[in-house]
Amino acid sequence: MKLVVANESHFKYAQIICDTIAESAKVRGTGIAKRTPEYIQKKLSNGNAIIALDGEKFAGFCYIEVWGHEKFVANSGLIVHPDYRGQGLAKAIKARIFELSREKFPNAKIFGITTGLAVMKINYELGYQPVTFSELTDDPEFWKGCQTCKNFDILTRTERKMCLCTGMLYDPERKEKDKKRTEINSKSFKRLKSIKEALFLKKKK
Repeated sequence: MKLVVANESHFKYAQIICDTIAESAKVRGTGIAKRTPEYIQKKLSNGNAIIALDGEKFAGFCYIEVWGHEKFVANSGLIVHPDYRGQGLAKAIKARIFELSREKFPNAKIFGITTGLAVMKINYELGYQPVTFSELTDDPEFWKGCQTCKNFDILTRTERKMCLCTGMLYDPERKEKDKKRTEINSKSFKRLKSIKEALFLKKKK
């Protein structure tokens, strides 16, 4: 199995990607924004997608969308062909598209909206946190993509505050702050431990 950054040589897979996404939504009975082969080809050509191939056979896919002048990016359209489900491929693709997003847009917040518990779990393991829709991009073009979802009326009625999807966000700045806080706490703990050990030895003498 190969996970590669997609390019124009993968245009032939655009239709099966669209069909697999649509069929998956139908089986799950959930809403999903529809994609056209032309839209998928655009993602394939600009290097903002990961495709999984078993030889020449399509196995899985995910792509990057850029919003708000690169302040936000979304990892969207995650799909695994039915023949390859239950093998951990979705997790591998999600990890690779996340890595690609960090490489190409290191300062961007990475977000996604999903109804899938499995995707939520993968996102959480990558460092995403559940957030309200107000913390996601306010780019109208992103939300326009929800118009083909059967739950769009819910999003409209709530003035884009909530829907059946859960919003999740990875904030590189918050991640860096958390890392520094952990390092500080670790150093403080070690210092406190050294003081206690010194006092213990002194008392023992």
